[in-house]
Amino acid sequence: MARCAETGMFGLAISSSSPAVAARCAFARAGVGAVCSQNVTDPSLGPLALDLMQGGMSASEAIAGVRDLGRFIEYRQVLAVDKQGRTAIHSGPNSLGIWTDAQAENVASGGNLLANDGVPQAIVDGFLGASGHIGDRLIAAMRAGLAAGGEAGPIHSAGMMIVDDVSWPVAELRCDWTEDCPIEAIATAWDVYKPQLRDYVTRALDPRSAPSYGVPGDE
Repeated sequence: MARCAETGMFGLAISSSSPAVAARCAFARAGVGAVCSQNVTDPSLGPLALDLMQGGMSASEAIAGVRDLGRFIEYRQVLAVDKQGRTAIHSGPNSLGIWTDAQAENVASGGNLLANDGVPQAIVDGFLGASGHIGDRLIAAMRAGLAAGGEAGPIHSAGMMIVDDVSWPVAELRCDWTEDCPIEAIATAWDVYKPQLRDYVTRALDPRSAPSYGVPGDE
């Protein structure tokens, strides 16, 4: 998960051997931050951390609040990035398999059931080494993590979420189950969606100024 220092966008990408991982683990709020709640997941911790940051807490203060308020926190991994690009991570001692995390300014990564303990750092390095739209950088980060070993077993689901200056995600792409590579499925969806992203925002805000919908019968 990451913040774009140039645009203020927040985004996150995630993959897992479990189905529909992004539906349970991915949370972001425009102007506030991004949060991943993972490993024996408690989805309520994502909105909790975002509420704490929206109330004025930093990422580290919000993660401390999650530790205080969350249940069975020793089983959870929770990662946060705030509007200043500060990051914080909680990885409970009962996280599964090989687990670890890595972080830098504007980006943080964590994982469990990993092939090796270098995967999160590879993801961070992949993000920092890429350029362009935050979505492009998130895809580069996930590919870097996969190249470094990824999860110990096959992955079946993935997702990517991006928020900008409206109350809903400007991109929320998911592959909830596949026997192929879900990260590449998300990458393909992003290639299609990226050129249309702003059009969908315009259509929501003012359909009178929206470009052609590109469907049969539309002029």
